[in-house]
Amino acid sequence: MATINDNYLKLKAGYLFPEIARRVNAFAEANPDAKIIRLGIGDVTEPLPEACRTAMIRAVEEMGDRSGFKGYGPEQGYAWLREKIAAHDFQAWGCEVDASEIFISDGSKCDTGNILDIFGDRNTIAVTDPVYPVYVDTNVMAGHTGAVNDRGEYEGLVYLPITAENHFTAEIPTQKVDLIYLCFPNNPTGAVATRDHLQAWVDYARSHGSIIFFDAAYEAFITDSSLPHSIYEIEGARECAIEFRSFSKNAGFTGTRCALTVVPKTLTGKAADGSDVELWKLWNRRQSTKFNGVSYIVQRGAEAVYSDEGQAQVKALVNFYMDNARMIREQLTAAGLQVYGGVNAPYVWVKTPKGLSSWDFFDQLLQTVNVVGTPGAGFGAAGEGYFRISAFNSRENVEAAMQRITTSFKVA
Repeated sequence: MATINDNYLKLKAGYLFPEIARRVNAFAEANPDAKIIRLGIGDVTEPLPEACRTAMIRAVEEMGDRSGFKGYGPEQGYAWLREKIAAHDFQAWGCEVDASEIFISDGSKCDTGNILDIFGDRNTIAVTDPVYPVYVDTNVMAGHTGAVNDRGEYEGLVYLPITAENHFTAEIPTQKVDLIYLCFPNNPTGAVATRDHLQAWVDYARSHGSIIFFDAAYEAFITDSSLPHSIYEIEGARECAIEFRSFSKNAGFTGTRCALTVVPKTLTGKAADGSDVELWKLWNRRQSTKFNGVSYIVQRGAEAVYSDEGQAQVKALVNFYMDNARMIREQLTAAGLQVYGGVNAPYVWVKTPKGLSSWDFFDQLLQTVNVVGTPGAGFGAAGEGYFRISAFNSRENVEAAMQRITTSFKVA
């Protein structure tokens, strides 16, 4: 009899977003006339930028001719895309990142889980709480944790609470940890990290030989010019950090899939014999073995993001969603709700009113005003009593949702 990976049995009942979908689908079936507005999952709604669509169409036409046809591409991604990313997203901000250190992938969600393949089983792992569930669940799947307790915390992980009291930015741990997950602008709270805060994390990681997994999927939504967009803007980060980015939210690639991971060639980890091993070589081997690369057509679309037209169109998309975030933040605040985020991030983090639990507030919103958000408890124990609302939707839907919520849940 074939055996299974028993670590999967330690996972909580269901991944957060499928559980939300289950509840919403059950409600929709029972109430077929309900006009449900979904502001839960962070999926974009606006069309791909015209520059990207044009580039993809041109690439499809190339594939229709033997002289332009492309088969398997380089697993690391085409050089012409990596070079544009290095120049526009890193070097232009003063970051010492070379195109050879960039790996193109089909999603930063995948990469933040797959990166564990190149690390050992004896690392102490720190995550913020609340946290993007993928960071935790992939460590459970990999066997890096023990069982889950009544608070939803897994034995073996170091949880760093992010709360209103610490401005939703994790405090430096007093103990030594080996792998650290940081996400800024933060999902789910919408908080941002200052240069000083990231410098403190980099200094900690360098002094302890730790590696920071820095998820910068939402960096395009930063509006404050004093805030860093990349951890490589911080002195010493090339010695201790891997950065993940995505085209999903800024350019609307959630349905076409394209992202990137930066692994500096200056990063090393320890082998069992105590020797230093270059992490770039391990990640390159992992990708070359388990991944066949992102399609040529999609990479041409991503390349178009860096054209003059593409830059203008992406900026317009980002501004559109940030206007949605401003509207959500301002209207919920005016209704007396306690609101965080939504300034440098497309997520608004709301304190649930009247002492309601996160899932009770979810159910009330769904059943009374037919609006879907994300219960904060689904992101971790410290998320209980909070609720995430996404700015990714049409203006019409956001306006309607705010009218419904502020009318029914006005507390001031």
